[in-house]
Amino acid sequence: MKILVLGGTTEGRALAAACAAVPGLEVISSLAGRTSSPLLPAGAVRVGGFGGVDGLVGYLREHRIDAIVDATHPFAATMTAHAVAAAARAGVPLLVLRRPGWTEQPGDEWRRVPDLAAAAALVPGLGERVFLTTGRQSIAAFAEVDACWFLARSVEPPAGQLPQRLEVLLERGPFTVAGELALLAEHRIDVLVSKDSGGTTAKLDAARELGLPVVLVDRPPAPPATETAPTVAAAIAWLRESLHGSPAADGLGTNGDGCPRRAGRQQEQDWGVRGALGRNEACVSAAGGQQEQGLGCPRPRAR
Repeated sequence: MKILVLGGTTEGRALAAACAAVPGLEVISSLAGRTSSPLLPAGAVRVGGFGGVDGLVGYLREHRIDAIVDATHPFAATMTAHAVAAAARAGVPLLVLRRPGWTEQPGDEWRRVPDLAAAAALVPGLGERVFLTTGRQSIAAFAEVDACWFLARSVEPPAGQLPQRLEVLLERGPFTVAGELALLAEHRIDVLVSKDSGGTTAKLDAARELGLPVVLVDRPPAPPATETAPTVAAAIAWLRESLHGSPAADGLGTNGDGCPRRAGRQQEQDWGVRGALGRNEACVSAAGGQQEQGLGCPRPRAR
C-alpha cells in the first residue's frame, strides 16, 4: 500500500515517521523544494512540483497511490486545491491535515485581516518597528510601506521587491518565549505581523507579555466538501479507515498517550515518535520540553 504525503510541515514529518515504521506500508513524502536544506521526513522523498493537476493525476496513477494526505502549510492554498482536484479525478481518497489556528487569549491585542495587502495597509497605524514572521515569500507585500522599519525572520534569504528599511534574520525554529522577548526588546519592536499558521505560540506569548499589537492574517479555507483532520493521530485514524482490509492498516494506531504508534519497534525511550522526527521535532519539542502543538499528543504521564 502506498501513501503520498504532501509535506513540508511538522505534521507531515510526524505522519511520515509513523507510516514508514509499518510493514507493508510505503510512504512517499513530496516537498515543494522552496528551501535548499529542508528537514527530511522518514521514508521516500521527492522534491519539486508535479506540473499542475494533470501532472499530479499522472503521478497518482503511475505510482499506484492508495491514499493522499495533504499536510502542506495552511497557506498553501494552490497545492491543496490541486490535490483535491487530482484526487477526485484519480479516484484516490484524500485527507487535508491542518493543525488548528491560534485562539486569542486574555491580554492579546490582535487585529485579524483577510490577506497580506490588508496587513500592509494596517501596520503603519500601529507602530514604526515591525517584526514580520509571514515567511520570505510574503515580505514583498510590505515593499511599499515606507513609514515602517521591518525585521523579517525566515529560513532562507528573501528575494524580489523588498521594503527599503529591512533587516533579515535567518533562523529556523522552534523558538522560546524567552528568546522572543529578548529579540523584541533588542530591536525595539512595537508591532508583530504573522499568518495564522497555528503551532507553537512563543512569539504570540511574548507579544502578549509586552502588550504589543499583533496583525494576524487569516488562513484560506479548505476547499468545500474536503475531509480534514486537526492532528496526526486523527490522520492515522483516517488512514486506518481508508485502508481497511489491508494488513498495513492494522499496523497503524496510537500508543496509550494518544501519539502515533511505531509498529514493529520498541517504543522510544520517552514516548511517541521522537526518534524519527529529527533534532527539533517530536511530540515534545527539544526546546524546554514544551509540548509541540498541533500533533494531537498530550504531555507524557509521570512514571
